[in-house]
Amino acid sequence: MRQPNILYIMSDDHAANAISCYGSRLAAAFQTPNIDRIANEGACLSNFFSTNAICTPARANIMTGQYGHINGVRTLDDAWRPEGSTNLAAILQEAGYDTALFGKWHLHCEPVGFAEYKYLSGHGGQGTYRDPDFIEKGRGPVNYRGYVTDIITGMALDWLRARDRRRPFFLMCHHKAPHDLWEYPERHEHLFDGIDIPAPDSLFEDKSHRSIASRDFGASVTPRSTVRSLYEMFRDPDYVTGPLTGTEHLTFEEKGIAAYQKYLRDYLRTVAGIDDSVGALLAELEEQGTLDDTIVIYTSDQGMFLGEHDYWDKRWSYEESLRSPFLVRYPREIAPQSVRAGLIANIDVAPTLLDYAGAEIPDEMQGFSCRGMLGGDPEAARREAVYFRYWMHLAHGLHVPAHYGIRTDRWKLIFYYGLPLDATGAQEEKTPAGWELYDMETDPLELHNLYGESAHAGVAAELRQTLDQAKQQYGDTDEQYPELGERYRTVE
Repeated sequence: MRQPNILYIMSDDHAANAISCYGSRLAAAFQTPNIDRIANEGACLSNFFSTNAICTPARANIMTGQYGHINGVRTLDDAWRPEGSTNLAAILQEAGYDTALFGKWHLHCEPVGFAEYKYLSGHGGQGTYRDPDFIEKGRGPVNYRGYVTDIITGMALDWLRARDRRRPFFLMCHHKAPHDLWEYPERHEHLFDGIDIPAPDSLFEDKSHRSIASRDFGASVTPRSTVRSLYEMFRDPDYVTGPLTGTEHLTFEEKGIAAYQKYLRDYLRTVAGIDDSVGALLAELEEQGTLDDTIVIYTSDQGMFLGEHDYWDKRWSYEESLRSPFLVRYPREIAPQSVRAGLIANIDVAPTLLDYAGAEIPDEMQGFSCRGMLGGDPEAARREAVYFRYWMHLAHGLHVPAHYGIRTDRWKLIFYYGLPLDATGAQEEKTPAGWELYDMETDPLELHNLYGESAHAGVAAELRQTLDQAKQQYGDTDEQYPELGERYRTVE
């Protein structure tokens, strides 16, 4: 059987709640028909998680099948070193694939394993929405005129049309959108005229239920990651999509709601541009007659808060940030309109794609192939838990304490250890340590921290054992961090 083609479309900061097939509160006001098509003709994963909910580490997790403490990419500032590392693209290239990458790379290194690449440069690897620069293989920066999503799509389409069709392909189409600041294509400027975007129930969450480690961030203060902080940014007369006006007379809460409405309208307009892109790519494969021979994946590097918990940005390991969308179409093995609720981590992406390609999965990869589960095999291997870790303690002006934890099919346990452990640019400052426990079955919005309640003491103890086992399994133990180990053992 011929090796399948692989089209891997990844956006930046795209929340599952902003894809209509996920059925969130936003679906009534906003539809993504082209992205939804992948789910309608394939599978929608409801429990796919980034193991570090921030861009650069998440991308390294995907390329290596490893956690950041193994591949060396723990923070936004760490550069991946693909030479000598497990590398999804290089392995596929060795297995006979024609490989290419277009769009956001953001791993602070030259891509290895791609026959052709053009990746965004400038602004720390983010690039710009308008007239962006790209580093092309064998060349320095090249400027392109136009809107970034359309330019990346055009690069991918041109490559698909010119490729050697005797070989299978692996194409990574990586969009900048909908990363901040949310500059949308002009064609979608009036998409939400006269429409109010539904707000989350937790837009002004009472955080008194939380541990001391997280409840003061966004409650008594308004750091840069709260929705309310967007109000002043949107009031800037030079704001990129035009200022928020006519709000001076509003109450504090009303200003927060006005900021939310502008945030969501701008954000979703950029998503509409991505949906256009997905439609164009699917149409091209269909015209070539290769769509059904291609594994088409749509995903994001991590999720994004769209007002939930009074947040924008990501980093926190609450569901809207930790969970990523993942949709996959491959009719040779995956039935249409499938919903897969099993736990999958982003370290599982590389081994899964290598399995489909018939390539050997390196022992160094810490994830495992989910091919059987995607195909609906009831006997396929399943995860009991996803181990996650966020390292960037109070870094980059964002008040998010360092933490780690596990997500099982029902429970989430988070330990905020509150110590800077390496040179991340973080402040040399401790924050309080604390535990949080959420029942994802009865409290999917994570509004009731159960840790410390006597009725759940047994569950907490069992989950702490599971967390210990995960740390041992992945080689991320506390021996090298004595003060952290002391906190972990003593903080109740």
